[in-house]
Amino acid sequence: MNGMSDVRLTLYAQELVREQEVRVRVNAPKGLGVWGLFQHRRVTRRALLNLTDDQLRDIGLSYEQARREGLKPFWRE
Repeated sequence: MNGMSDVRLTLYAQELVREQEVRVRVNAPKGLGVWGLFQHRRVTRRALLNLTDDQLRDIGLSYEQARREGLKPFWRE
């Protein structure tokens, strides 16, 4: 036994499930396949690079945050 109790393992498993649910809700609309998800990321990341300072402020991002996200390849989360 590695010292982790059943309670700790259960809580950890619940935490992992919550993280996965949040990722799915945030990343893309429901029902997209892999290629749809890639296309969604490509389009939205390109759009981030074209936002003005006022628009970035409205969504709560700095220029650097938007640039960093916008330059990510479509296959990365």
